Amino acid sequence: MRQEISVNKAIIRGHLIVNIPVFICIIGIPAISLYLSNQNLIPKWGIGIGFILGFVIAWSVWSFMITKWRIWAFKNVRNVHELKKRAIQEKLIWNDGNIFEKTEIRTLEDKEELKKLEKKFDKEDIYREDYSLPPRTIIKYSKSLGLFELIISILIIGLGIYFIIKGTNKSYILGGIMGLIGIYSSIKELRKFLNNKPQIIIDNKGIETITTEFKNWSNIEDEQVIQEGYGKSAKSYLTYWYDEEIFEKVEIDQLNITQQQLENIIRTYRIRNNKNYR
Repeated sequence: MRQEISVNKAIIRGHLIVNIPVFICIIGIPAISLYLSNQNLIPKWGIGIGFILGFVIAWSVWSFMITKWRIWAFKNVRNVHELKKRAIQEKLIWNDGNIFEKTEIRTLEDKEELKKLEKKFDKEDIYREDYSLPPRTIIKYSKSLGLFELIISILIIGLGIYFIIKGTNKSYILGGIMGLIGIYSSIKELRKFLNNKPQIIIDNKGIETITTEFKNWSNIEDEQVIQEGYGKSAKSYLTYWYDEEIFEKVEIDQLNITQQQLENIIRTYRIRNNKNYR
């Protein structure tokens, strides 16, 4: 019997065989063209060709390798719903229907194999209880992240002061703008850093957030951790419906928890609740 691969291992392998070769192409080829130009082996305009060539080859590598990874991963991982969600979050694949998804290189054999694997999505994912979790988990603002962002804000203030001291008309304006931004950001981050109130509390009985009072698991539906947006603008949220018609959405990026940790937490407490009331 073939041993199933965990979602984490599949994602790690995806980064190794897809993203790393892509990164090497998109950085390495322009770097080689720059070196060759400096050695007078190719003309200066060859550097621009190198950047274009690096992008084209990198995209071609991704288009080919991502299909091979899809087939291997969806064939060997049991929880294909979680795998697909994680792969999208970690920028391995695109959402269904995205124009970039259509650039994947798939042979006729690949298409037939992926068609067969679609049947695995008819089954729900299976999860196990994490026995290491305590009876209750309290989630607060991340102190380390808060301190880092506070330091950055203070540095912006310092840079603004430097431009003001510099003494030119342009530097006065730039320094004043940076100073105001830094002060606003510092106050905002300091409040978060000093805030010790629980933002999310989850246990065997239910969920409570900073904006919503405690709700029992029996009144909660479709709890999940989602990501919206792309790149630096991407944000992660804990979402769920309660009392059948009310939607709760709490941003978690500033909290002392990762997406994967929170997903594991809500699954485990849901399992424990179901076991208690079975």
